[in-house]
Amino acid sequence: MHSRFKILDSFLLEHQIYWRSEPFHLCQTQQQPWKEVNRPLVDWLESLDNESIQTLKEQPQLLVEELTRFLPELDTATQNIRFDNTALVGLDLPRGTAEGIPGRKLNQIVAMGEAVLEHHHGKEWLEWCSGKGFLGRILSQQSDQKVTSFEWQQSLCESGQKIADDQKLAMNFVQGDAFSESADHVFNSNQHAVALHACGDLHVELVKKSVSHGLPAVTISPCCYHLIRDENYQAMSSIAKSSALMLSKSDLRIPLQETVTGGERVKRHRQLEMSYRLGFSQLLKAELSIDEYIPVPSIKKSELAEGFESFCRWASEVKELSLGSDIDFDSYLIQGEALFWEMEKLSLVQQVFRRPLEIWLALDRAIYLQEQGYEASIEEFCERSITPRNLLIHGVKIER
Repeated sequence: MHSRFKILDSFLLEHQIYWRSEPFHLCQTQQQPWKEVNRPLVDWLESLDNESIQTLKEQPQLLVEELTRFLPELDTATQNIRFDNTALVGLDLPRGTAEGIPGRKLNQIVAMGEAVLEHHHGKEWLEWCSGKGFLGRILSQQSDQKVTSFEWQQSLCESGQKIADDQKLAMNFVQGDAFSESADHVFNSNQHAVALHACGDLHVELVKKSVSHGLPAVTISPCCYHLIRDENYQAMSSIAKSSALMLSKSDLRIPLQETVTGGERVKRHRQLEMSYRLGFSQLLKAELSIDEYIPVPSIKKSELAEGFESFCRWASEVKELSLGSDIDFDSYLIQGEALFWEMEKLSLVQQVFRRPLEIWLALDRAIYLQEQGYEASIEEFCERSITPRNLLIHGVKIER
C-alpha cells in the first residue's frame, strides 16, 4: 500500500495542471492550461469530433490508451489503481428484506452485506449512518447477531425500528450526532462497524472512533469525500500528512464526477441542462456585459422541457436580472451546445485522474488503519456499473 501511495502521490503532484482545472469554466474561457507544456495533447483534443468524445467518455480503457501517448506516466498510475473484486456468490434473502429499496441500491447493499459477512470479526454489528437500516437488516438475518443502527434522522430511526420489529430482527436504532461525544456510547469492543456510502467526515469519524474503542473490525465504502468540516482535506495517515499534495473541497469532488449509473434519458437531461446553463452564461456576457459566471440553482426536469428561453427568463428572475424582449435566444442556445461539447472534450483529460485521486484517498484511510494496529485491505465489492463508489476498505484488529 505504501508503494502504491507513493506512485499515485507523485503522479498527482506532477500532473496537477491536468486535473485541477474545472472543464465547465475552462470551456467558457477557451483555454487549455496545458497548452504550453503539451502541444501534442492540445492537437489531439482539437481533432476529436462529438462522436469520438462520447465514445471515449464511455470506454475508460480506450481513453487511458489514447492519453498514455501524451501522458506516459498514466500507464504506471493505472496499474496501481486496480484492486481485486470481492468473490460474491449472492445471498438468499428472506421475503420482505428488500422492502422499500430501489433496484440498484439493493444490489449495492446486498454486495456490501455479503462482503462484510465474509470478513466478519466480532460478536455483533454497528451500522453507522444507517438510514432505515437496510444493510443492518441483512447482517442481522444472515448472522443472527445483534445490530446497533446509528442514524441522525429520527424519522428514519423510527421507520427502521418498526420494520426490524415487524421482521423480529435483533436491531436497535439509536438517534444521534456522529460528531458528538455521546456517539461514543454506541461503541463496544465486540462490534464489527460498517458504513455503506457514509459521506466524507462521517466515515472518517467512524474509522477514528472504531480505532479508539478497539473494535475488532471496521469496514467502510467511502463516498462524497468533499463533505468535510475543514476548508481543506485533513490527511489521516502519516504518509499522507507528509505529502505535498493539498486538496481543497473542490478537488475532493473530482472522483465523484464519474456517473456510470444513468441511462440515455439521464444523459440527454444532463446535456440539455448544461447546454442551457452555458448558453445563459453567453447571453449574460453579450447582453448584460456580465463576464463572471453566475451560478444558477438546480431546476426540475419538467421545467427544462419548457425550452431555453423559458430557462433564461426563470434564471434571470431568480438572479434578479432584467432581460430585454428582443434577444435571439436560438443563437445563444447554439453557443451553449457548442460549449457543452468543448466541456466534454476537456473533461476527458480530468477523467483519467478521478480514480487515481480516489485511490489516493482510500489508501490514506487504509494505511491509517495499518498504523493503528489493524490489518487493512482494499477491494472492489461490486461492478462499477452498479456504483462507481465501489471501494471497500476493511480493517481487522491484530491481536497482540
